[in-house]
Amino acid sequence: MTRRLGKLLVPVSGLSGTSYPEGTPVTIRGTGGSVDGFVDGDWLPLAWWEFADTQPDDTPPT
Repeated sequence: MTRRLGKLLVPVSGLSGTSYPEGTPVTIRGTGGSVDGFVDGDWLPLAWWEFADTQPDDTPPT
């Protein structure tokens, strides 16, 4: 399965209670109206309007 990448369009709180700002890169699992998003292992339940899909080339260099 290919890794799906996205970027937050709005601030979202993860299960840990950490709030991630707009523009944060996320790894996406699932399809449809709601998906599972992950940032450094923190789970973010995301609705379709809270993120946009990106290509690997759009991710910032580390």
